[in-house]
Amino acid sequence: MSVAQIIQDAWNKQAKWLVLLRPLSWLYKTGFVLNKSLFKSGLKHTYTAPVPVMVIGNITVGGSGKTPLLIQLVKYLQLQNIRAGVISRGYGGKGPFPAMVTLDSVPNTVGDEPCLIVQSTGVPMAVGPSRQASIELLLSQYELDLIISDDGLQHWALNRQLEWIVLDKNRGLGNQRLLPEGYLREPVQRLERSTVIEHAQNPQTNLHMHLQVGKPYLLNPAFDAEEIFDAKQDFYAVVGIGFPQRFYETLKSLSVQRFQCHEFPDHYDYEIDDIQFEDANPIITTEKDAVKLLPLLKQHPEFNRDIWVVPVEAILSDECYTLLNQQLKQLGLHKD
Repeated sequence: MSVAQIIQDAWNKQAKWLVLLRPLSWLYKTGFVLNKSLFKSGLKHTYTAPVPVMVIGNITVGGSGKTPLLIQLVKYLQLQNIRAGVISRGYGGKGPFPAMVTLDSVPNTVGDEPCLIVQSTGVPMAVGPSRQASIELLLSQYELDLIISDDGLQHWALNRQLEWIVLDKNRGLGNQRLLPEGYLREPVQRLERSTVIEHAQNPQTNLHMHLQVGKPYLLNPAFDAEEIFDAKQDFYAVVGIGFPQRFYETLKSLSVQRFQCHEFPDHYDYEIDDIQFEDANPIITTEKDAVKLLPLLKQHPEFNRDIWVVPVEAILSDECYTLLNQQLKQLGLHKD
């Protein structure tokens, strides 16, 4: 098990030994505050795009439901005839950057989440470490009304007009400590200055979302006939996301009880040996992992094990859409 996985497991369990990392958390906070102050004072350059920018992010490390939320918002904006484009860091991709993301893009080049976003929505999207370069690339090819930044909440070099923070109440804030003692990227007080979307099955606020689980489908169907998903099978749960426990709960909601967990780091670059097992039991995984496994299967046509994919869709409260429409109207973007 890697150091990153050990710390991730300790965060989830709120292990007491994490207090030993407090000096590093103090160092992280010092650097964080200094960097932010340099941007606010103008000593570091900030970029203002020619169209409004909306950042969707979180203050925690690991999965919060941010990507399904972004996908749902993009679909809603498309229905409203608002021309949206998306930018992302493209984490896990090797570039060259900036790069446009297309239906033919692969995770090794542009990252796994960008591939999933474009495959789900067809939205114009560019990725790269420089958000400014990504925006300029997008605008050189498309006329857009709004830029949505996938993550980048702490990227102070990019000015933004809207911020939505996803707060996963199922996971919580852990020990509420900054990295690396805890999994907070910013102090909890940051939630007071942005729109917070509560991700929970039993929400306590009006602005909330939950993930609705869809029907599992085969990533590598062997026949043209429809395959039948049998929840009573033994599965290998292969997952490389920030908070794998959420996926295990999703499996239980599908009445999948017998599965062996095989966890990998977030944005993991799979190899074919990672999904080879001694018996013929099927694999079950997330859509985010599936976009990385599919190119691997194309490279290894001899692989014949079933891989089931569990899709999820973000369901937002009506109040989320009401607020979004108000915010868009303030930016002159709401189209009646």
